[in-house]
Amino acid sequence: MTTATTLSRDVPIQPKQTALLFIDVQNFAAKRNGSEFKDTTPQEFEQKYAWYFQQLETRVVPNMQRLQKAARQAGVEVMYTTIESLTLDGRDRSLDYKITGFNVPKGSWDGKVIDELAPEGDEIWLPKVSSSVFVSTHIDYILRNLGVKQLVLSGIVTDQCVESAIRDACDLGYLVTQVTDACATYTQERHDFSINAIKGYCRQRTTDQVIAELQ
Repeated sequence: MTTATTLSRDVPIQPKQTALLFIDVQNFAAKRNGSEFKDTTPQEFEQKYAWYFQQLETRVVPNMQRLQKAARQAGVEVMYTTIESLTLDGRDRSLDYKITGFNVPKGSWDGKVIDELAPEGDEIWLPKVSSSVFVSTHIDYILRNLGVKQLVLSGIVTDQCVESAIRDACDLGYLVTQVTDACATYTQERHDFSINAIKGYCRQRTTDQVIAELQ
């Protein structure tokens, strides 16, 4: 039997070696009054983001809450990353973020995890200033210190920061499970395209399937 046939991404979650990571589920981009949307008119907001917020509020955030509860009960490490600069003026941001033109100042409301998903106790939260959490934080070092080998990923937006984290985690040797109905982006088309494009890097499961494994 060759090595290729003995290896697989389809490995059930082992709680003691698993972390659940929520990506960018923060006031900046997951609340209607977040600064991500400050320059849009009511009409533009409705045209561009109505579907996104309908998905967040009725499906995605409730699924995230269910995942968070199940992970805590199973003893899985629950972690968070949000876009937030280490400075007030954002001078430490990546060039890409500077070109994009947004800054989430250190300590701001925009940089906080949404109340519906707020961290408890000493759960780890890492601010980042790049699309991938693996580029602008020490998360790889932290995960290895925790003994984590499997990552369960949920967050926003599907085809940007979530997808970047999946690719980097895969390349760094983690087994990744993407929770497909606990991720969101701005259109159904973009979400579906990303889910299909990234499936070669990870195992994809629904919230119900992940919770069943954890139980």
